[in-house]
Amino acid sequence: MRLNRTKQRLQQGRVAVGISHSQLGTAEIPKMFAAANLDWVFLDSEHSPFSSDTLHDLIRAYLMTDVTVVVRVCDFQYDLVSRALDSGAEGIIFPRCEDPEQLAQAIRGAKFPPQGRRGYGLGPPQVGYRGMTFAEIMSHANEQTLLIAQIESATALERLDEMAAVPGLDALLVGPADLSISLGVPGDWKHPKLVAAIDRTIAACNANGIFPAIQVRDFELADFWIDRGMKLIGCGNDLALLWQAVSSLAKRLRGKADGGSG
Repeated sequence: MRLNRTKQRLQQGRVAVGISHSQLGTAEIPKMFAAANLDWVFLDSEHSPFSSDTLHDLIRAYLMTDVTVVVRVCDFQYDLVSRALDSGAEGIIFPRCEDPEQLAQAIRGAKFPPQGRRGYGLGPPQVGYRGMTFAEIMSHANEQTLLIAQIESATALERLDEMAAVPGLDALLVGPADLSISLGVPGDWKHPKLVAAIDRTIAACNANGIFPAIQVRDFELADFWIDRGMKLIGCGNDLALLWQAVSSLAKRLRGKADGGSG
């Protein structure tokens, strides 16, 4: 079983950069993101059309690259978490976290005993067809799996310190879109209320020895938050990047074609 490249990078005090993969179900995307030298990706099963089969195939494709593959599940249900992990996911993002006890229960479901209650369903494909004992596999998975709670509401901010202290948690990831809506400043990425809330999240992470994380929409916001202490950065997603590229190219082509036709 391989080491979690992104978790290692974070433990070394370095910034890990990645992207959201939420719409395009082709294995060329993992190869492209790997060639671009991204550290991690989160496969989004909350806001995507991916079936469980597509999710499984994409996870397996990422495992053939150096990119750490993390799955955002759509809910806290144990079966959603266990199926993603049994497919080979190297991390889980739990969305809409507001209750520390619910989060603690979900994390226990993502870890093998004695740290948790995850059922054993791994076989040769999940361990790279290597001869490993149950104890070795369970210990490796518990140590290497990256577990992330998403902060997306004013309610979550009220219990921020409690959630940051949940045993087994590796990172708090801010979802600025939903958080900005909850704070009454929808889409205002530099509003003082939103910036202050995200700064509080960074402080809570630092105080509890876990990693502050955020998903943003462009490089300028990523640059802003890296400078303010974010360590795990997701920037953009597959379809948005494709749209930006094709719309820019089409605009230039249309300008040339229409300008030359007169």
